[in-house]
Amino acid sequence: MSLHRVARFTDVPQDRGLQVEIGDCKIVLLRANGQLRAFQGLCPHAGAPLAEGALCHGRLICPWHKAAFRAEDGGLCEPPSLDSLKRYPLELRGDDVWVDDQSLPDPHTPPADDPRTFVVVGAGAAGTACAAALREKGFGGRIVLIDGEADPGYDRTALSKFVLAGQMSPKEVPHLREEAFYQAQRIERVQGEVSALDAQDKVLKLNNGGTLRYDAAVLATGGVPNALQLPGAGLANVFVLRSKAHAEQLMNAATPGQRAVIIGDSFIALECASALRQHGLDVTVLARHATPFAAQFGEAVGQAIRALHEEHGVKFIIGHETTQILGEDKVEAVLLDNGLRLAADLVLAGIGVHPATEAFASLPKEDDQSLRVDDGMRVCEGLWAIGDIATFPLSGQPTRIEHWRLAQQHARIAAANMLGGEEHYLDVPFFWTNHFGKNYDYLGHAEEWNEVEFSGEPQKPPFIGLFVNNGLVVAAVACDKQRAMALLAERMKQPLRMKEAWTLIQA
Repeated sequence: MSLHRVARFTDVPQDRGLQVEIGDCKIVLLRANGQLRAFQGLCPHAGAPLAEGALCHGRLICPWHKAAFRAEDGGLCEPPSLDSLKRYPLELRGDDVWVDDQSLPDPHTPPADDPRTFVVVGAGAAGTACAAALREKGFGGRIVLIDGEADPGYDRTALSKFVLAGQMSPKEVPHLREEAFYQAQRIERVQGEVSALDAQDKVLKLNNGGTLRYDAAVLATGGVPNALQLPGAGLANVFVLRSKAHAEQLMNAATPGQRAVIIGDSFIALECASALRQHGLDVTVLARHATPFAAQFGEAVGQAIRALHEEHGVKFIIGHETTQILGEDKVEAVLLDNGLRLAADLVLAGIGVHPATEAFASLPKEDDQSLRVDDGMRVCEGLWAIGDIATFPLSGQPTRIEHWRLAQQHARIAAANMLGGEEHYLDVPFFWTNHFGKNYDYLGHAEEWNEVEFSGEPQKPPFIGLFVNNGLVVAAVACDKQRAMALLAERMKQPLRMKEAWTLIQA
């Protein structure tokens, strides 16, 4: 053991971490129940400095994407991280803190001592997190991960935020787990898709003709982009964005100076508008709403985001339907219902997704083709559904939310319950969206509110806004307020009044 003096005990705050460095090794010091702990200083998910996050209710919350770890031992509590924190040996000598720069050994893979077979259908955010969580939680049996793509699951959020901006090639999009992880954890990756499901006999049929029997299975097939139902929608250079293949096709066609028309004003649509504009294209958005995201972020923030786009040259046309896409072999123009003809070199549809549940004809479905689950993500005996395809109880109401982190939260709940647990969704939904280098964070799921109050101005970040309904904070939106949002991510799990919320985050 090689210990290094890194700080004094009195240097370490009560409510957050303190980052120290031993050479190139970044370490965060925390107080946990009066005791000091030393963990890796950067979040395993995306490298955020954990000392800039928040320590609340015994958890360290990442400032960027709100992964949460137990302050006592660094154990993973909430995604999007898929790993617990590495822990470093620490000694207290008087007031001096000494830390070893070699972390303690990671837990070993569970022994292969369980005869059961668990199948995870889908290898995106939800499926990959579920497979990883099963091993983390001690399952030693067979895990089969059915993946529709050849490469291991990857970070789809990078496609609209960075790949279309030309800041990252499709090949550089990070995998959620590398191939070595699946081998080390004995997770069998099977490329293919499920063509049918017999839930009573616990049998999956694959599109290659094979079958899989399971003791427990989780469905995590995600969403399929809604295609344009228009004359000319089949022309070349008409795109949707969901996969690396989609991104590669789009970027092969996109050249600075070209004219891009984006149909829709969803989060994916406007992230793509931002990215393509940064890549040098002329971008026009055909929007349904005068203020984007008003239903989620409110008018003030929505107007600020639209203004940010317009400052960077994005043009908006509001409230007109597209009637036809014109062209010979490839798109040349878009025709609107008012007769306007917009010249276009490429068209991108951002009009939402629908649950990928076509193969599950034997299961009852909601009107939107999602699968209804209970509060433990269970569809029926031995079968769970998570992520974009799941309608689950949130505050007593059946809800379907298409958020990356929430899909991973579902995954960890399902994994625990597949192993006999009784976990339920008791968290606060969170997502982030990026526009021209600005990250907007959103906590909660507020369909209505009767009061909103801001610290700072949405037009001039940093700012944070609290949405209140019947006296309680139901949502928060912010830009450049990472630590405050990290605190709220934990604190909003219990009823929180506005005055208490401001006291908490302004302390």
